[in-house]
Amino acid sequence: MTRLWARLIGGLAHRPQAVRVLAVLGLAALYPASVAIGNPTFEGVASCAGSTCHGRAEGNGAVVRQDEIATWQEPSSSGGAHSRAYAVLGGRRGQQIAASLGLGSATSAPACLGCHSTYAPAGQRGAKFTLTDGVGCESCHGPSGGSWLAEHYALPATHASNIAAGLVPLDNPKARANVCLDCHFGSSKPGQFVTHSMMAAGHPRIAFELDLFSALQQHHNIDGDYAARKAAPNAVRFWAVGQAEAVRRATTLFAQPKFALEGAFPQFTFYDCHSCHRTITDGPQRKLTFETNPARPIPFGNPPFNDENIIMLSAVAGALVPGEASAFQSASRDFHKAMGQGAGDARAAAQALSARAGALSDALSARAYANADAFRVIAIIAGEATAPRFTDYAGSVQAVMAVDTLLNALVSQGRVTQGAAAGIRGDIARAYKAVEEPNAYRPADFRTALKSAAGAIGRLQ
Repeated sequence: MTRLWARLIGGLAHRPQAVRVLAVLGLAALYPASVAIGNPTFEGVASCAGSTCHGRAEGNGAVVRQDEIATWQEPSSSGGAHSRAYAVLGGRRGQQIAASLGLGSATSAPACLGCHSTYAPAGQRGAKFTLTDGVGCESCHGPSGGSWLAEHYALPATHASNIAAGLVPLDNPKARANVCLDCHFGSSKPGQFVTHSMMAAGHPRIAFELDLFSALQQHHNIDGDYAARKAAPNAVRFWAVGQAEAVRRATTLFAQPKFALEGAFPQFTFYDCHSCHRTITDGPQRKLTFETNPARPIPFGNPPFNDENIIMLSAVAGALVPGEASAFQSASRDFHKAMGQGAGDARAAAQALSARAGALSDALSARAYANADAFRVIAIIAGEATAPRFTDYAGSVQAVMAVDTLLNALVSQGRVTQGAAAGIRGDIARAYKAVEEPNAYRPADFRTALKSAAGAIGRLQ
């Protein structure tokens, strides 16, 4: 798994520790949450690949680079990961997973194709469409035929008119997050939910962080032309909204019995893996392999819901939307508490928490962002109120990715110089090292490393 994912995302040169941690996590492909106009068709990657469109060998276009296809299919870097998504189904791991689950061939199994290809309904496939393209252009931008394809390059087309014609507005953080979440967390669409059975068969654990994923799959330049057409994106907004939408997606799915259960058992996809997958000992001298988490009022011995994004969103709320923070934190505690009371109570609490996450997403999308915001969020993530919640591997991974992402935002804003950031990366590297190997994770070591990294960033304010 590590070698596979390292090969997929090896191009993220400025964040090598993030690459190694994501190699442990493993990540799925994308699928659209498209804005469909009528009954548009999926025309396939070939429809975008002309030399006067997005198929140039060199990125020298006047408006967009026009070499986006070359980036998408680059064989070794992170930018080409989506084009390789279908091919991995035919590899050893894909075949083993499908065989264990009785799915037949992974390359034709709907449970796999929903995320490892642009899995368009048969009646909406154009003449050039092929599943073997993997996760193609329309997986993110939406079906193009009978929709935006013929309009988006012709004068007087604008970004607004393209969206009106059906192009997915990926410059909107909520829209982008929900496109990514369909496969990088799961959805109710066919073939877009990674069950615990799939992970038991060998599928990588799912995880999501919008700004980092955007950097991994960026096929364009954010230059003056981009800003003029779409406005320059704010990394803190994208990261924060991504956390809110991840919480909303997780709790919305959990609230539905068809996703929350797997036979007689809870659907363990939603739970923290390491609460169960730890060394078991039955000797007379017990050695507890977990720490009590102050934000999880659950009965002793119960597996906790995976709250990695909930922890981050609590920090975001405290830093950026303080008026919503208390209500969200109360809903979070109520949700964890309900997990020990019964399935119905837990699903009702999930719906309440989902609503609170949605309110935060709206507020985070609408607010103006100041240069000090990233400093505030980093301080809260590593602060006395939040740090004790990093008792489990998944939440700790989110925390170090957040600090790394927000440091890069400060550099791009000009608040921190490249030289100063380079000096801090040693502290961040130590935090990454603490979560590089799940089986070697030590909460206390991680919290120390995170505090050191956050402190070094805070001193630059």
